[in-house]
Amino acid sequence: MGLNVSKIQMILQELVSGTTDLEGAALVTPDGLPLVTTLPSNMDEERVAAMSAAMLSLGERISDELNRGKIEKISVEGQQGHCVLASCGDDAVLLVLANQAAKQGILTLAIKQAVTELKLAMM
Repeated sequence: MGLNVSKIQMILQELVSGTTDLEGAALVTPDGLPLVTTLPSNMDEERVAAMSAAMLSLGERISDELNRGKIEKISVEGQQGHCVLASCGDDAVLLVLANQAAKQGILTLAIKQAVTELKLAMM
């Protein structure tokens, strides 16, 4: 995987700053290593990446068991907001954190656009 870190950082920053209800984003490996992050300062990027990998692993097992095919997106909704994991190919996963006010349609569109740009930046 070719990694243009400055381009990826720019994509993540535009994603977070372009949608008022987004609080942070990270590009992580499926093994749980942070590649590039724009997370709130109170979050440990290594811990967030490890939890993302755990979510991905569990989601993949569930999807396999229920014959749902390859995972495109995993979403967790809590009282304080949303956490969305989106596939960026075989080598990376995009994690997006959004507050409770985030509209699902806008969030989904923003994530799709970011994933398209990230895949190009990783070629």
